[in-house]
Amino acid sequence: MPVITLHYEDLEKLTGTDKETIIKRVPMIGADIERVEDEYVDIEFFPDRPDLYSVEGAARAMRGFLDLETGLPEYEIKPYKVSISVSEDILKIRPFLGCAVVRGVKFTSSSIKSLMDLQEDLHWGLGRNRKKVSIGVHDLKNVKPPFRYMAVDPGFEFVPLDYTEKMSMTEILEKHPKGARFSHLVSGFEKYPIILDADDNVLSFPPIINGTLTSVTEETTDLFIDVTGLGEAVYTALNIVVTALAERGGEIEFVRVISPGGEELVLPDLEPEERLLTTGEVKSLIGMELPVEEIVKQLERMRFGACALDKETVEVRVPAYRADILHNYDLVEDIAKGYGYENIKVKIPETYTAGKSHPISLMRAPVNEIMVGLGYYEVMPFTLTSEKVNFENMCREKTDDVTYVLHPISEDQTMLRTTVLPNLLEILALNQHRELPQKIFEFGEVVSNETTGQHVAAVSIHPQANFTEVYEVVDAFMREMMLSYEVKESKDPAFLEGRRADVYVNGKKLGVFGELQPEVISKFSLGYAVVGFELDLNDLIGKNI
Repeated sequence: MPVITLHYEDLEKLTGTDKETIIKRVPMIGADIERVEDEYVDIEFFPDRPDLYSVEGAARAMRGFLDLETGLPEYEIKPYKVSISVSEDILKIRPFLGCAVVRGVKFTSSSIKSLMDLQEDLHWGLGRNRKKVSIGVHDLKNVKPPFRYMAVDPGFEFVPLDYTEKMSMTEILEKHPKGARFSHLVSGFEKYPIILDADDNVLSFPPIINGTLTSVTEETTDLFIDVTGLGEAVYTALNIVVTALAERGGEIEFVRVISPGGEELVLPDLEPEERLLTTGEVKSLIGMELPVEEIVKQLERMRFGACALDKETVEVRVPAYRADILHNYDLVEDIAKGYGYENIKVKIPETYTAGKSHPISLMRAPVNEIMVGLGYYEVMPFTLTSEKVNFENMCREKTDDVTYVLHPISEDQTMLRTTVLPNLLEILALNQHRELPQKIFEFGEVVSNETTGQHVAAVSIHPQANFTEVYEVVDAFMREMMLSYEVKESKDPAFLEGRRADVYVNGKKLGVFGELQPEVISKFSLGYAVVGFELDLNDLIGKNI
């Protein structure tokens, strides 16, 4: 989960109260305080609340929660002066574009850092490491509208951010740190995305790097924001950024986005979504009956617009920056937060039962103890994945035992995983900024032939990772689990030939271990040797081992 640094000077100014009150109450809106320092506090917010990834967003929420300013925040948007045209050839590369202008922002070094941190946290939280969403923030004074979003040849040259000399787009992908890190996002395309002004100056090479001409400094007052991506999460990210800047005093201005066919889209769209919520829905989840007036009060504390239509129904207006409100259940959760979990009455169940540990829990305890004892950290990735991650990136053939999501909301989550290892490699890819070695494991669910199973998998990454290391880990794990086993030569294409082995127990194949082959390491954009293993423990659950 993202950890956000909130400086007291900014926080108190934007919230209108003292830091002690904020620190005391902020955990109740869904956050954990990581550390309290003399000048700032680090707070870990849940990943479903990207609108809180900045001091501006956190202050807006706290003003409501502390009854300093309740109800739906309203932002005036001025008529457009800037337009941007979208070319036909970009639609096959990165088709979604959202833009806005924010004027009159007064920046300090800390507020610039807050904006840049918000940008990067949204890249992670909404953007899947810039794949689905990437954000560019530009100083308007050095560029001239109208702008153009188009595709150009890889040989096109400009001066990228933090550099002083021109580089071709190909060179940027090879030599610039950001280019090398995110080059996989545009690999395979004959042309690359770019945003140009009327004089052919470069604003951005999305989703890789901005041009140095539009760098944001303390002298910047007027901003152009571009958000590109693969889906409608682009518009949510745009709304979060512009409303955060508006909280700092900026004036939002529409931008006219002109499609290849001439249709126009005026953004940002900050119109709230309207929902109807009944007192019965609230009671069914919270467990106590709240009058409609109390429901309205608590929704307004959580910065929703709300009014009672009758004694049982509330009309709710959801802010455009709230990406987490997918169902009325989410509204009820916020009502519970506003009301205070400590104020919800405890009721003793009418029926008493005796519980016992589930067989999976009984298996999980020794597995976790062994792996932690071997120096591995437990992680809990999603069980939803994609064919690309589950099969293609692992150099494995697609199988017929896959369970697909009927209506996936993202190309990254189209199926239930059949194996755990790919998810662990994704986590390594997201944590390349951490020091090595990194050793992680998971005891979790996989689904094959519509049947849920339990696997344990682990990976280790560092320059000296080798077959002997992972063999020793597997041997120690099997001995601690008191399982007699044998190994045979494996043909799993995810591992290096000659440095891979299958594990058998009582003549049945339990799993595989070895050194991941370079192609797999490359497809996950990892830069060091990786070893790992995965074992199917389903047949062992419930047995007295």
